[in-house]
Amino acid sequence: MPARRAHQPTPATSKPHTARPRQPALKDLAQLVEVVTRATPLELVELERKGVPSAILKDIARQLGLPQARVFEMLGVPKATAERKVAAGETIAGMGGQAIIGVARLLARAHEIVANSTAPEARGFDTEKWLGRWLETPQPSLGGRKSSELIDTRTGLDVVLRLLGALQSGAYQ
Repeated sequence: MPARRAHQPTPATSKPHTARPRQPALKDLAQLVEVVTRATPLELVELERKGVPSAILKDIARQLGLPQARVFEMLGVPKATAERKVAAGETIAGMGGQAIIGVARLLARAHEIVANSTAPEARGFDTEKWLGRWLETPQPSLGGRKSSELIDTRTGLDVVLRLLGALQSGAYQ
């Protein structure tokens, strides 16, 4: 009887192994902002698919000075789901995870605006609390809607990012 050989993948089924740098474990909103700022588009896709730690939801609420229930609502994450995932230390993927990443992108953009400001008030400016208030303020350029009502979708986030950029240039779009 011939010796039994281990299964060898055929070229059609084998996948080349490529080493990918591991992302550090995300612990808070500040670290997520840093990762999002430095990530390539493909790394962002991977992060969106993998999801973000649910504990960042509560950090968003704390940093932006908003009630947790309001943050869950504006990111499209049901309160019961958010609380269960936070308690279990699970990640949030899908639309909710993308919305969390969207908040990190907004915060990164707001930090960039403050960093580039020449106004004396920019020193010591609490960008996170300002962004929380701004998200909850009705915007004339959005037909009186609050920016927070749009950031749970990719298109809405793009609109809000453009509006935030328009604030820097002094033009409303």
